[in-house]
Amino acid sequence: MLNFIFTPLEQFSINILIYCNLNFSTINTIAIFLVLIFSILIIVYFFGFIYKPLLIPTRLQNLLEKIYFFILNLTLQQVGLKGIKYFTIFFVIFNFIVISNLIGLIPYSFTITSQFAITFSLALSINIAFLIIGFLLHGIKFLTFFIPKGVPIFLLPLICIIEVFSYLIRTISLSVRLFCNMTAGHTLLHIITSFSIIFINNSVYLPIILILILLLAIYTLELGISLIQAYVFTILIAIYLADHQNLH
Repeated sequence: MLNFIFTPLEQFSINILIYCNLNFSTINTIAIFLVLIFSILIIVYFFGFIYKPLLIPTRLQNLLEKIYFFILNLTLQQVGLKGIKYFTIFFVIFNFIVISNLIGLIPYSFTITSQFAITFSLALSINIAFLIIGFLLHGIKFLTFFIPKGVPIFLLPLICIIEVFSYLIRTISLSVRLFCNMTAGHTLLHIITSFSIIFINNSVYLPIILILILLLAIYTLELGISLIQAYVFTILIAIYLADHQNLH
């Protein structure tokens, strides 16, 4: 009898692989292990084609160049020439999220972007870095970022509180958006797959064809969502950086 996963959310559970206590941190779960693996894959992939690029690029090198110019144009459009020095950050984050999302679509693999701790840590570290950049660029004047122009004096305290709250909520919105999209899609795939397993166990094979067609359609949709979510995450942090530089 086929029975792979008992509940839809079991595929997102964190399991201990190797206990390794480093005093300041413990690397012992599949999520942290895969973060390290994905980081190494990105470094090896990019270094391999940047170190000795070919005049006539291969398909993989051509793909890398297209991603490079795509993120470069995104940086110029959203941040301007002043944001070129932050291009590497956008490039690495985009590729890290894309690779994490796509590998998570492989059956029996693990999607680290479906873990709120991962997405929240990523969003929080980025927003803290941008906050530091804002103060480094503008000093105490950066606080005017929370004071919109033309606001009546008597409304100023309330508006400032709202602006500070909306600023803090950026971390939540960034992390929850990525986390929810990855979790919802994978859960839906598992639930539909569970129906096919039930039909197979009961020797009913006709509905399986329809289920496989539906699974293929949803899987294709998930491929698109994996790319779109990486793009949305990257363009949003680019917009946030532009706000910090120009005090919008």
